[in-house]
Amino acid sequence: MNSMSSTAAERYDHALRGANARRQPLDYPLPQPTAAWPAENVALLELYRDWLLSSGMSLNVINQIYVPMAGHALGLNLKPHPQLDIDADLARALDYVKAKNLSPQWIKMCRNALEKFRRFLRQERGYTDIVIKPLNRDRYHAGLPDWVIKQLERYQRLKQPNWRPARLNAQIMRFWSGHSRLWRWLCARYSISSPTDIRRQYILDYIAHSLTAGYSTVTINQDLRYLRGFLLFLQDQGYHIPQALLRIPGLKQPDRLPRFLTDEQVRLLRNHFEQRVTEADSSSKRRNALLDRAAFYLLWQGGMRLSEVEDLLMEDLNLAEQRLTVRQGKGRKDRSVYLTDTAVRAVQEYLVVRGMGPTSHVFFFRNRPLRKDLIPDRIKAAGKRVGVKVTPHCLRHTFGTQLINAGCKVTTLQKLLGHRQLNSTMIYTRVHDRTVAEDYYAAMEQIESHLDLVPEADDTRNLVSSGDRAHLLVLAERLAVPRLDAEERLGLVAQMRRVLNCERAEPTQAPVEETVAITWTEMAPVAQSW
Repeated sequence: MNSMSSTAAERYDHALRGANARRQPLDYPLPQPTAAWPAENVALLELYRDWLLSSGMSLNVINQIYVPMAGHALGLNLKPHPQLDIDADLARALDYVKAKNLSPQWIKMCRNALEKFRRFLRQERGYTDIVIKPLNRDRYHAGLPDWVIKQLERYQRLKQPNWRPARLNAQIMRFWSGHSRLWRWLCARYSISSPTDIRRQYILDYIAHSLTAGYSTVTINQDLRYLRGFLLFLQDQGYHIPQALLRIPGLKQPDRLPRFLTDEQVRLLRNHFEQRVTEADSSSKRRNALLDRAAFYLLWQGGMRLSEVEDLLMEDLNLAEQRLTVRQGKGRKDRSVYLTDTAVRAVQEYLVVRGMGPTSHVFFFRNRPLRKDLIPDRIKAAGKRVGVKVTPHCLRHTFGTQLINAGCKVTTLQKLLGHRQLNSTMIYTRVHDRTVAEDYYAAMEQIESHLDLVPEADDTRNLVSSGDRAHLLVLAERLAVPRLDAEERLGLVAQMRRVLNCERAEPTQAPVEETVAITWTEMAPVAQSW
């Protein structure tokens, strides 16, 4: 039977009459062929196969495993599919397979196929895949007094509407992990029956303990932010919270530059994603390659955050005008993201194979919105294949750095990145300050042009005294200070020019010093500090 031209019902009936039929169990009801089904169930099976195909799944796997298992569920329950109990009725299909005494491996595949059909039925009924898992109370409530647990539960309910639905379980665990760590330590060491019993010194002791225990400054500062937010909540509940507790400063964190990729690294990644699309030899591989490439361009050329790519909806795309809208990004802000021709083409080609899912999310994987870590894992894997260490946020940093290097205004970049504070954007100017770079290279070019000359016996202008040499080194070190304003920088350059040109404001009667030639090798230790 031609698997492409046959219907899903024909494929199931063929499977029911085929080799599997010769191993029918004697003590279990047999599924009925599609002729005995309600008409809507026959149509449902066809829709189910289309749904599976839209995810890029192999047609052979669909026809041999997924369609038969769905057919067994429908053939053993001859009632309209809206009346099916998606747990009890579907379990009959697995019991039927087990009664045939098939191998454990085959039964496992059938169980997975039945779970896929159950998820399809849930989506058809308008349910989502988001299920809030019960909190492990023993783990997070241990060591906390009842009043702390009660107030934290109320605080969680207040915060929860602002959390992304797709990451709700992770956010709940992060909330309790962050809050319980500090409160468990406080309650174990001090008698605290209400927030008014907390003293500033208790928090300082916790900071000292955390440092001794080897916690990073990032973790400690996060705990302090959790505490301050919770104390402000308690203050709103009528508790008297001393202002001294709300003004505890965080630890100073390293002022690191953003990690970005070089142009060559970006080129390697881009070529790799394009090559994967070209060389894909199956529908599944092509679909995955198109998804990876589209996400890559949105992260790099759009400067989007990972969560913004994952939460992007179809109604927020405006590819005709080469832009999209980020809804409720970080800080609950909306913003426009502009797309290059290349990014638009990548998204358009992905949308052709996007397939069906339960929501209007742009990106689906196996018929549902992207799960946590899928894009990071695939981006990292691609980087590993070409020898580039990369993360989704590294691509966003690359976007910001490349635009600054190309002369983009900082205020424009602030809007493109969705930063609320300009200071957040100014970090990219530290990576590349065109004015500082031009002044530096101009000064060093002049220094090298003088210091590399071979002194003539009768040309004292090309000889630099040891005193002038020391003076030049001092000026060069001062020029390397990163936060000099333009006036100070130009003044230092002018002084260096005067020394190199042997200019003196007034003749001096200083003793004759030994004349020496300065080479770039001698200047290298200073240059390395720039």
